[in-house]
Amino acid sequence: QVHLVESGGGLVQAGGSLRLSCAASRNIFTIAAMEWYRQAPGKQRELVATITRGGSTTIVDPVKGRFSISRDNAPNTVYLQMNNLKPEDTGVYYCKAVMANYSPSWWGQGTQVTVSS
Repeated sequence: QVHLVESGGGLVQAGGSLRLSCAASRNIFTIAAMEWYRQAPGKQRELVATITRGGSTTIVDPVKGRFSISRDNAPNTVYLQMNNLKPEDTGVYYCKAVMANYSPSWWGQGTQVTVSS
């Protein structure tokens, strides 16, 4: 079982930056991958970024060059740095722990990001 707590969301003007944090209740190196998703109002939840246990990262095209994902194993935390934010980045951002061996994934409760134009 993994308990995830996201933080760092808020209201920001277009062009601004936010850093989201996802604190895990266990050593993140025991987790196959950590991912950030977002869900805009009326839309499906979509993948934003992934970091694997080995440190490989993937950023989806709509946010490539503006967002980055990183981790710090000391506090078992994964970060999503978001720069040059746009109104279309508005949504609830969720952290997900992807477990190995087809074990169930775990989700955080989400943090709201609102970008004003």
